[in-house]
Amino acid sequence: MKSHSFSDSASIHSSSNLQATPTRTWTSYAAAIAYALIIGFSFLFVKMTVYTASPFDVLAHRFLLSVLVMAVPIRLGWIRISVRAADLKRMLPLALLSPVLYFTLQAFGLLYASSSEAGIIQATVPVFTLLLAAYILKERTRWLQKVSLLVSVAGVILIFVMQGNAGFRADHLGGIVLLIGSALAFAGYSVLMRPLTRVYNPLELTWVTMLTAAIMFNVIALIRHFAAGNWIDYVQPLTQPSYMMALLYLGVLSSLGTTLLSSYALSRLKATQMSVFSNISTIVSMIAGTIILHEQLLLYHVIGAVLIIGGVLGTNWNGRRKGK
Repeated sequence: MKSHSFSDSASIHSSSNLQATPTRTWTSYAAAIAYALIIGFSFLFVKMTVYTASPFDVLAHRFLLSVLVMAVPIRLGWIRISVRAADLKRMLPLALLSPVLYFTLQAFGLLYASSSEAGIIQATVPVFTLLLAAYILKERTRWLQKVSLLVSVAGVILIFVMQGNAGFRADHLGGIVLLIGSALAFAGYSVLMRPLTRVYNPLELTWVTMLTAAIMFNVIALIRHFAAGNWIDYVQPLTQPSYMMALLYLGVLSSLGTTLLSSYALSRLKATQMSVFSNISTIVSMIAGTIILHEQLLLYHVIGAVLIIGGVLGTNWNGRRKGK
């Protein structure tokens, strides 16, 4: 596997932006679709793990595994990672948004909300991405985009209101709020990632974000266990085959794989274009949660998802039509 220095990476991204070949376009969309499918099933596996171990333990194990897997080709010299202090300073805010904040809010949110609801809330990422791009990058929105945003927001509000009518539980509502927070964090990550992909290659961005998450989550998990005097509980979940199966999916495919795929796709697609693929994740998560975990999928969930996805498609269709 060939790697590039930072200067090489910058020139590569510049040339790819100037010469967008059909092959590059096809591979970028293929990466985005693969990313969406993996994310769609990830809610299911997170839901399985948080009942076996605490969310911080799951995150600690998950990203430690990601780092160990990626460290093998680095150690063997198949890929070269050269990160300076100045580069770390630029990448750290990205790592704090995702994986750190995004996966923390997601793991705790799934303690109280279903994986189907997590997938539905994930569909709001393009809405938050557009709002943040307008605020941070000063991008303008047209009237149809504003209406489409309101349609997506209406879908989220519908789920909130109907959940209350179905039997209000503060912890369930709190879980949905945490999942919305995770969607907002990932939208911020998408906006910040786009300019960084023009300077660093996907492997460099992936290594720094994975390593940052692994260090932070493992420090937090170990401090908690030593303070409680139950450090053995840190390793106990690793003896359960079902937990390890879910962990392999989350650590290798969902954490490491999706970071590589999203970094690659965002090096060639706009953040708003990439975020549209979260709609696929929504459909996958709803189907997986209903069939595999036997979660209850009610009519208002479906209507809310349709409103959210419809609003997102309207927002991005208008943007692409105008050449944004």
